[in-house]
Order: sequence, then structure tokens, then C-alpha cells
Amino acid sequence: MTNKPIIYQVFTRLFGSDKGVNQPHGDRSVNGCGTMDDFTPEALAQIKALGVTHIWYTGVIEHATQTDYSAYGIPRDHRAIVKGKAGSVYAIKDYFDIDPDLATSVPARMKEFKALVERTHKANLSVIIDFVPNHVARQYHSDNCPEGEGIEDLGATDDTSVHFSPKNNFYYFPGERLHTDFDLQQGEAWPYVEEPARATGNDVFGAYANHNDWYETVKLNYGVDYLDGRSTHFDPIPSTWVKMLRILLFWAAKGVDGFRCDMAEMVPAEFWGWAIPQVKTQYPKIIFIAEIYGPDNYRRYLDEGHFDYLYDKVGLYDTLRAITCGFANANAITGCWQAVDDIRPKMLSFLENHDEQRLASEFFAGDPEKGRAPMLVAATISTGPVMIYFGQELGERGMDTEGFSGWDGRTTIFDYWTIDTIRRWRNKGTFDGKMLTPQETELQAYYRILLNLCSSESAIEQGEFYDLMYVNPISENFNPHKQYAYLRHIDRTTLLIVVNFDDKPVRVALNIPEHAFKLYRMNTRKKIRAVDLLTGNAVATSFSPEVPSRVDLPANGGVILKVHTR
Repeated sequence: MTNKPIIYQVFTRLFGSDKGVNQPHGDRSVNGCGTMDDFTPEALAQIKALGVTHIWYTGVIEHATQTDYSAYGIPRDHRAIVKGKAGSVYAIKDYFDIDPDLATSVPARMKEFKALVERTHKANLSVIIDFVPNHVARQYHSDNCPEGEGIEDLGATDDTSVHFSPKNNFYYFPGERLHTDFDLQQGEAWPYVEEPARATGNDVFGAYANHNDWYETVKLNYGVDYLDGRSTHFDPIPSTWVKMLRILLFWAAKGVDGFRCDMAEMVPAEFWGWAIPQVKTQYPKIIFIAEIYGPDNYRRYLDEGHFDYLYDKVGLYDTLRAITCGFANANAITGCWQAVDDIRPKMLSFLENHDEQRLASEFFAGDPEKGRAPMLVAATISTGPVMIYFGQELGERGMDTEGFSGWDGRTTIFDYWTIDTIRRWRNKGTFDGKMLTPQETELQAYYRILLNLCSSESAIEQGEFYDLMYVNPISENFNPHKQYAYLRHIDRTTLLIVVNFDDKPVRVALNIPEHAFKLYRMNTRKKIRAVDLLTGNAVATSFSPEVPSRVDLPANGGVILKVHTR
């Protein structure tokens, strides 16, 4: 398996949903829901064929929902504190259970998950799931907590008469009832009552939550007293630390190969530094990915927290989005890698995930073809991991109004829905391509070629990076500052990667400095025939510090020219 993880994030309940009714605010019986069984060996083989090494099954742990599963011993959730009919997969209701929506047979849901893990491994793919450490559903209750291990339910023995105690799992506001700016009854026979009120998941330390808050969740207490200047109480080890470690070990024992850790920087780095090494002692190959947005926290969570990878959101993602939308110059990419040069192999690149707007949506680029250039950069700029979100490779636009999730350019994480591009790609499990448009087929082929190069070309997987900051277009019809170029080099092979963010073809002249030839001991040649790995076409150019390398670039695309330099 490649040293460069290529991750396919899939929203598990939406992948196999093909009922196609798509009634806004429709419940499960109306709109349908995909299950774990939809990830058949053929489906996994198709995902693997994209060049993927890891599949992130988003939303497999039981979460709050408006669907009633009380007949199976799962307490019903009050609809006032559930977002959407399906509910947010980040409002965890039982850390030790599988979400019943995903099961063909609800009583057999854990057995079905184990089978999914086995199928995934058989397809030579690794399994990543979410670990949501910062908050849980307001009506959290584990009915599947392993017995005989001394792990009590979250909050079971909390002292609710105090705001903070390191022995508590939640933060309380004694004598105050939770109140909001919306109706806490929502058509139920009784209103939702929480007294004393608890802190809301997005660090709202008060008894009030509004409709823009993460009101469906409560904040977990890791021994930080936020109302006392964030004073820390880590000795003795807080109760929450012990319980969270037990949860990580529980899922690692189920065969999970990695955790994507939601809002990791809202949890103390000291916890991660305590927990992750203990998990890795028993499961050395398991990986931890941190969703972190503060660059000031990057190195701390890598060094003290022992994370393997971090989101590169506020750096590379934001920059590539700005360039694609015409708000920044392509040379801004240089600043991105320079800011994280010492930790670049640890930075996970992406253009889409469940939180972000779809690239093809009207809120972003408005055209899936405009994703080719930024994806080329995201995939090849470093040895670090790269991720795509299911449907991205088909140009999914995310322009539906599903219900709780409105018309926002995102694929819903709250509603039951059928994703049209995925439905047509799956085509009742045949994956025969007959329902895809020619543009979708061609775009998918581009992603397949690009992502497979990430593991088949050692210069991308392991090679050095050299920025060619000065790209000089020589076409009459060009938009300046829309091109970016760099080298990836290993041993006797050099890749010249040139990217065009313009919606017009352009010819560029690249000045490759003598320093690069000396650094990598590359032979200079005034005339060469290189191969463009994206198309298989031969390209005549030069590879010398004395003569500019002239390259023809397609609109919204680029080339990866392979040169044997010694």
C-alpha cells in the first residue's frame, strides 16, 4: 500500500440511497436510506479503482435521529433537539453502537459493520471512521456499553450541583433550565426539558442556545474550566479521558484502521498526547487525522498530540478555492507550502468534504471542469495524503434543497436523500456507466488517472518538491497569474507539473533554474520528448536552464511531464 494515503470520504447513509423520491423534509419511509450492505464487493472494487487506499465511512456510529427505533430498545430522541429528519451524524448518541439507519437488520447492526470492515479489507482498502470527542447528543445514552469493564455511561455519576468538576463529563449551570430562541416542543406531546442546563457543543458556556449554535449537542469536559480562565485539571486523569480512550480501543478492536477526529483542537492536546500513544501501543498501524483549523495549533497537535495528519484547510484549500474563483493569483500557492514546509507530509489536502460547498456548485466554481486544475495541485504538491468526497469525481453539484439542509451547495448531512450522480453511477449496483453523461464519465476517468498516479509514481508518493515560481505565459490570449509549476523528483526521475487555472488553453515558457539541475544532479537537454502522464501523449520540449521549457496547457487543467533526468 502507498505511503501516501488517498482517502475517499463517503457519507454512508447516502451512498446506497436510490429511492429517488427526494421529498424535502421526507422521513426514512418516504425518501429511503442507504445501508452498509450497499458497499458490495463490486462497489468497493469501483472505489479502489479510483486509486483510493482508505475509505472514510462518515456517520457509522449511532447518532440522534427523528426516526423511531424504540422497538429495538433504542430510546427515541426528542425532535426539538435533532437537526433534520435523519439527524446530524456528529450528535453521537451511543459511542459503542452502530447507527440503526445503516442496518439491513437493526438487531444485527454490529454484525453488519464487522462484515463491512471485512469486505473493505478484502478489497485492499483501509477503514476510517469518525471519532467525535468534543460533544455528544443532548440525550446521549449508551445501551451497548461493554459490560464488566468498569466503564459507566457519560454523566452517570456527575455532580450536577456544580458548574465544573474534573470528575464530571459535562459542564452544568445549576438552577438554570436550557432555553433557546426556538420552540423546544416541535409538535411533541411535551417540550424538551434540560435542567440543569449543560454547555452547548460549540463552546457556549451558558444556559442559552440559539438556532445557529450546535444546539443538538452538549460539550464534553476534559478537565478544562472555561469559566475560570481555562484553568486545567489533568492530575489525576479526568474521567472523560478514561472513557474516551476506552471508546477508541473499542473501535480499534473492531478492525478500524484510522480515526478522523472531529474538531480535534476543541479538545486539549494533552488528552491526545495521553490517548493516542496508548492506542498505538496495541494497534501500531492505526492512523489519527485531526480536523484542525488554527495554524497556530498545527505543530502542537502533531508534536504533543501525536496526530499523523492534519487538515490543510485554511492554507491550501482556501487558497485553491480563491484561485479557482478568480480571487487570488496562482503564485499564492507558494506561500501555502512555505507556511507548513516542515510538516508538509503531515498535511491532508482536499477540495471537498461534508462541511464544504461542492466545487461544482453555484456557490463555488459552478463547473466541475474547473476542479481539474486545483485537484491536480492538491494531489501532487506533496507526499501528504489527499482526499476526495464521494460524487466529486462525477461533478456532483450539491444544489438540492433537502430539508434541514437548505439550498447551500452542500450535500446534506441532516436529511434522507438520494444523490443523483451517485445513484446513476451505482445503477442498481452494476456500476456499468450507462447512466452517466459523457462529461461525468470523462471527469471520473481524470480523477482515476490522477489519483492512481499518486501511488504508482514514486516521485509523487515520496519525491522532493521544487517550486518554479516564475511561469511566463507566451500566448497572446492568456490571463496572467493563472498558471503554476513545480518539479517532483526522486532518483533518476523528474516530473514537471504545470497547472492552468484559466478557462482558456495557454502556452507557457518555464525557466527551470540551474540550481534545480545541480540540486538533483539532473542532466540538461535542449530537446526532449517527455510523456504527459495524464494523457499518455508525447510532448516535445526542452529541459535545460539555458532554454525555457515550452508547454501547451489545456483550459482548467495541466500536464505531468515525466522526464528521465540521469
